[in-house]
Amino acid sequence: MKPVRSDAFVLYGVTGDLAYKKIFPALYAMVRRGGFDLPVIGVARSDWNLDQLRARLRESITRHVGKGGDLDRQALSKLEARLAFVQGDYQDAATFRALHRALGEAERPLHYLAIPPGLFATVVEGLGASGCAGRARIIVEKPFGRDLASARALNATLHRVFDERRIFRIDHYLGKEAVQNLLVFRFANTFLEPIWNNHYVRSVQVTLAERFGVAGRGRFYEEAGALRDVIQNHLLQVVGFLAMEPPALALRESISDEQVKVFRLIRPLNPRNVVRGQFRGYRDEEGVAPGSTVETFAAARLHVDSWRWEGVPFLVRSGKRLAVTATEVLVTLKRPPLLRLAAGETNYLRFRLGPDVTIAIGARVKRAGGELTSEPIELAIAHHPHGDAMDAYERLLGDALEGDPMLFARQDTVEAAWSVVEPVLGNVTPAHEYRPGSWGPPEAEALAADVGGWHRPAR
Repeated sequence: MKPVRSDAFVLYGVTGDLAYKKIFPALYAMVRRGGFDLPVIGVARSDWNLDQLRARLRESITRHVGKGGDLDRQALSKLEARLAFVQGDYQDAATFRALHRALGEAERPLHYLAIPPGLFATVVEGLGASGCAGRARIIVEKPFGRDLASARALNATLHRVFDERRIFRIDHYLGKEAVQNLLVFRFANTFLEPIWNNHYVRSVQVTLAERFGVAGRGRFYEEAGALRDVIQNHLLQVVGFLAMEPPALALRESISDEQVKVFRLIRPLNPRNVVRGQFRGYRDEEGVAPGSTVETFAAARLHVDSWRWEGVPFLVRSGKRLAVTATEVLVTLKRPPLLRLAAGETNYLRFRLGPDVTIAIGARVKRAGGELTSEPIELAIAHHPHGDAMDAYERLLGDALEGDPMLFARQDTVEAAWSVVEPVLGNVTPAHEYRPGSWGPPEAEALAADVGGWHRPAR
């Protein structure tokens, strides 16, 4: 039976950066498409009033959406008219009594916790005690814990008030068009299946590189680091899409079902298969400890102990202040037996997930001349989404309102992913210094030495 749509949207942390940069523009886009007609109740501790909040909303939409003059003032006015505000401390029961009154006749609100993780438990308990949780749903922003123990503690807190079907752990990465395109390309094309296994695949590499640094978020990064911020969630999700068995898409939770199977088959990381790095100058960033050992780069060699992938290394890496900004997957195939014809680069599939989207096949053709030798070529298709393509937050908010869990993280997938990285969190391995603008510390090269080295995405 199809879930019933939510009938109100409650945004905690409505005066914060996430609401300003992402959630307000997503709500505006939904109103513009005609797919959102619910009351929006903002909740915050800030001493604001409704007029100030509406001004903040207008500023957000003008800055992030209306730069080119394409501002739909009618849609913006509709969203403003639906906006309400509850000001109060999250630890004060009066705040939740006021929220209960603001909800009026709404029976199935969607609560969005766009607040620091340390406040999650306080708000959840307040919702339970005030009667605002009844048939409601809740969206929780990542990080979903800092390790396996804290992830389990967070889940226990949520489950005291909400059952798992009503909990939506949002990671905007899963809502990106390019990441979903990877999943579709994998399962919508028959020609891939016969070679998508250890008989033909030599190695798989996933790189998420960023030229910029921590962008003023040094204090946050001190609590996270690349292993927690990127490897445990974004890159493991991509590995899951690449390594999973075909999902039964008729079932809403089938993708999570297959993801968790992959995560449980990945051997927990050990220090021999992980290299951490820190770019030179990171310790000078505001909010960073003078002797910090937090990693701004992490590379890992994963092993998926399944019949399909036994013996195929999955290499993942991510870092700040690297040579380019790009997210790219490279699936390298084994060499054919006629080495004389295939000397040099092997065949590969390359998926560029950002900032542009490209699908490419590396092949070999005859080299011009009298000899029967080959040379490499790349057949590439650049995918340009239509101008009305949904932003990740718009897509995910719409799904949560409809009760569709397909693109959200489930409790067992979160805990299985933490189990993979748990053994190497903290200072288990040294953080090697690397030069900004490079590809990270030289020590990481050893992880990929037996498969021809790391692939370096172009600019």
